[in-house]
Amino acid sequence: MFAALLGTGVQMATLVTFVILGTIFGSLYEGRGALLTAFIVCYALTSFVGGYVSGSFNARCEGRHWIRTMLLTAGLFPGTVFAIAFALNTVAIFYHSLAAVPFGTMVVVFFMWSFISFPLVLFGTVVGRNWNGAPDFPCRVKHIPRPIPEREWYLRPLAIALAGGLLPFGSIFIETYFVFTSIWNYKVYYVYGFFLLVFLILMIVTLCVTVVGTYFLLNAENWKWHWTAFSGAASVAGYVYLYSFYYFAFKTKMTGFFQTCFYFGYTAMFCLALGIMCGAVGYVGASSFVRRIYRNIKCD
Repeated sequence: MFAALLGTGVQMATLVTFVILGTIFGSLYEGRGALLTAFIVCYALTSFVGGYVSGSFNARCEGRHWIRTMLLTAGLFPGTVFAIAFALNTVAIFYHSLAAVPFGTMVVVFFMWSFISFPLVLFGTVVGRNWNGAPDFPCRVKHIPRPIPEREWYLRPLAIALAGGLLPFGSIFIETYFVFTSIWNYKVYYVYGFFLLVFLILMIVTLCVTVVGTYFLLNAENWKWHWTAFSGAASVAGYVYLYSFYYFAFKTKMTGFFQTCFYFGYTAMFCLALGIMCGAVGYVGASSFVRRIYRNIKCD
C-alpha cells in the first residue's frame, strides 16, 4: 500500500507539472473541457512513472508481493475516483441533469486505463524492480526492533502529522480561493504562470516541513517515521477540504442535495489527488534527509 501511494504521488506531481506547463504554453484553459481531457490523457501517459517508483521502492524494501503492489498502483487512485464519479453520475441521472457523463465517455476512459495506463504501470514496475530494486541502505540495519519510549503528546506521530499540513496549506490558502472560484463560480482562471510558482512553493514548503517533522520524530527515538512523514505532508489535503466547507457556506449560493453532492464529491477527488501527491513529495524529502544523516554512521 505504501509503495503504491508513493508511486501514485510521484506520478501525480509529474502529471501536474506537465499539465501546468502545457496550459502555459498551449492555452488549454480556452477550450471547454480541454483541461480535464489533458489531465486524463497525461495521467495515462505518466503511469510508467508510478509503476517505476512503486516497483523499485517495493524491491528495495525487500517486498515480496510485487504483483499486488502493481495492481494497487494501477487501480487504487483511478478506482476511488471512478467510484466517486459513478455515485455522482447516478445522482445526475436521477435529477435528469446535463452534468451526467455519457456512457460512451466512460467507456473511452476505461479503455484508456486498460490499454494505456495499466500496461505502462506493469512495464514501469518490471523496469523499476530490475534497474533500481537493489537495497541501498546507508548503514547497517538491526533486525531487532528497538522499543519506542513514551514522549510528550506533541512528539507523537498523530500530532506531528496533523501539524505537518498547516504551513503548506498557509502557502496555498489565497490561491485555493481563486481555484475554487474558477471552478464553482465559473470565472476563467488564466494566471497559470503564477499557479506554477505557487505549486513550486507548495512542494518546497512541504519538503521542509516534512524534514523537520521527521527530525523531531527521530529525536524522540521513534524509528517509525515513514507513514508519519507521508501523512504529515498529505494532511494539507485535509485542511483544504475543511476550507471547502467554509467556501461552500459563505462564498457560494449552492443549495439542495444535487449541488451539495457534486460540490463535495469533486472536492474530495481534488483533495485525494492533492494529499497523495504532497504525501509522496514529503516522503521523498524525508527519506533523502534520513539517508543523509545516517550515511555518516560507520558500519562495524
